[in-house]
Amino acid sequence: MKLKALGLSLLTSVFLAAGAQAADYKLTVPHVTNIDSYNHQSLLVFKNFVESRSNGAIEVEIYPSGQLCSTARECLAGVQAGMFDYFQTTIPELANYWAPMGAFDLPYMLRDDRVAECVYDNEDFLADIRTNILEETQNLRVMMVSNSGGWRNFATTKTQIKSPDDVKGLKLRTVPAPIQQELVKALGGAPTPISWPEVYTALSTGVVDGTKNGIVDITTMKFEESLKYIVLDGHAYMGGVWVMNNEKFNGFPEELQRVVIDGVQAQNQFLRAYPKWKEFDAYEVFRKAGGTVYTPTAEEKKAFQEATAPVREFFANASGEEGQVWLARFEDEIKACETSIEADYATAAK
Repeated sequence: MKLKALGLSLLTSVFLAAGAQAADYKLTVPHVTNIDSYNHQSLLVFKNFVESRSNGAIEVEIYPSGQLCSTARECLAGVQAGMFDYFQTTIPELANYWAPMGAFDLPYMLRDDRVAECVYDNEDFLADIRTNILEETQNLRVMMVSNSGGWRNFATTKTQIKSPDDVKGLKLRTVPAPIQQELVKALGGAPTPISWPEVYTALSTGVVDGTKNGIVDITTMKFEESLKYIVLDGHAYMGGVWVMNNEKFNGFPEELQRVVIDGVQAQNQFLRAYPKWKEFDAYEVFRKAGGTVYTPTAEEKKAFQEATAPVREFFANASGEEGQVWLARFEDEIKACETSIEADYATAAK
């Protein structure tokens, strides 16, 4: 019996030692949202995929709620410096590093999810973006452009927006990016850049009169406690850009680089599906909290498009010739995707 017990004890020790064996590589991943957010949930998908497919050679450590860095700018700087390894930012925030990327955030460019996903799934297009970001930043490697919560709409605390005139005089929270701020200015509002963790307090204390966010973000962060109106103008696709420290990625052997790339794609599938699945429930939560959801007419949406036309001119002047070249490239990609989708409609209707 003693020998059997000793044998079991030794066997258990072997398994514990094997389980405790340190991974060959570690990815440190911060984010500034809570553990209920789609970003955190998507990172669990990434973590499970990468750790299991690498047989434990890669360990993914996730730090939510601003534990390591409190703003997107801090987190991006940390990835660039090699303090952190993987992080999600937005298109307008990354445009602070490479100005031509602002073209992808101009208002009312993308008509729907199918077009947006088609554009950002073009590997040649993404590779060219990656090359330019790397040249500008030296160490920020674009892994994917996914979805970060649906579509940006105007949501307000006291005033229902139905037309551009309704925006005049309102203080609206924006990300700290020129295109988003110019959009609010073009409509006569006062753009107020506020970091994501501080938006709840800014809304509840009246520092701002509203924000530009998707409904999933609004209810995930309980902004419906202050926001009472939303207009579904869909002025911008909320492209979430996931960047990795380039030195860390290049430090993986080829077989593990493939695991990381596949893990990013698995994460992308989750991020693309999540807002579509969650939107219905989010709108119900908003309405139950006393919120009103307004869908603009075609004429009203056209009025928003016309009123925000100067934002395009602002971008052209601010980004120079390179920005205009990339704007034309973006428009070409959009047209190609729209043409392809129209052909799909025709085929499906046969």
